[in-house]
Amino acid sequence: MVFFLGAALVFVALFMVFAAIGGLQSETRGVNRSLAVLEAMTSAPTEMAKEYDAPFGERVLAPLYERVTKLGRRITGADAADRIRHKLDLAGNPPGWTVDRVSAGKIVGAVCGFGMAGVFSLLLGFGLSVSLVVIAGGTVAGFFGPNMYLYQQAFDRTARMQSELPDAIDLLTISVESGLGFDAALMQVSRNTDGPLAGEFSRVIREMQLGMGRSDALRALGERNSMPDLKSFVSSMVQADAFGIPVGQVLRVQSNEIRIKRRQWAEEQAQKVPVKITVPLIFCILPCLFIAVLGPAVIQIMNSGIV
Repeated sequence: MVFFLGAALVFVALFMVFAAIGGLQSETRGVNRSLAVLEAMTSAPTEMAKEYDAPFGERVLAPLYERVTKLGRRITGADAADRIRHKLDLAGNPPGWTVDRVSAGKIVGAVCGFGMAGVFSLLLGFGLSVSLVVIAGGTVAGFFGPNMYLYQQAFDRTARMQSELPDAIDLLTISVESGLGFDAALMQVSRNTDGPLAGEFSRVIREMQLGMGRSDALRALGERNSMPDLKSFVSSMVQADAFGIPVGQVLRVQSNEIRIKRRQWAEEQAQKVPVKITVPLIFCILPCLFIAVLGPAVIQIMNSGIV
């Protein structure tokens, strides 16, 4: 019995020794493997290391932006690129805004609107039907958010160009009548004035310098903008260029017509003031006036006991 017990203990001891040796060898092999991997990574070629050394924006954000852009193109339709490009032209091509970025911004805006509307509904504890309406409205508002921004930019830009056009045409007229050609006069206006109209004139000059004809450059100016007075000016200059009419005479006529239209527009806006002031007069001013005039009389009547 003692012999068998001793043999068993010897066997267990040998097993533990061999297990320890095997564990050390496997651990050594694991360490060697890790060191080999680290050495391979440090000694990898530069082309292979660039993939791992690329910043987070190039590895994650750029592919995500491409996928969102492709999804935006599919949703907005085949002819959406031309419509978005026209809106960008009307808005003056804001820095950083491209057709692809607007398409991607619609998708991102829809997702953000959906999430914000959902959180808003949960915080206020709306019912299911109201929450669905709020979420749908937030999603639609987020999707059309870039369009609304471009529309507001185009509206402000058109209003500013409308106010700058008469002075610009006067400066063109003076420059042409003083002996400059139309192209040189246009360049002088673009250099000596600021604003979106000067930028449009500068673009016309660059297009003509690149080889585009004067008539084509002016037509492109009219197509990029939705202002009726500017379109009328462009058509008059194109006709003058086609039929050989003196440019100074055409500019003088255009200047007088635009100033007459501007005066008529101001008179029209002045005539609209009485109509527009009627609503606040009835609901805001007259009640306060009645309280100030009739209030003391009512108080005296109530104190006298008549009522």
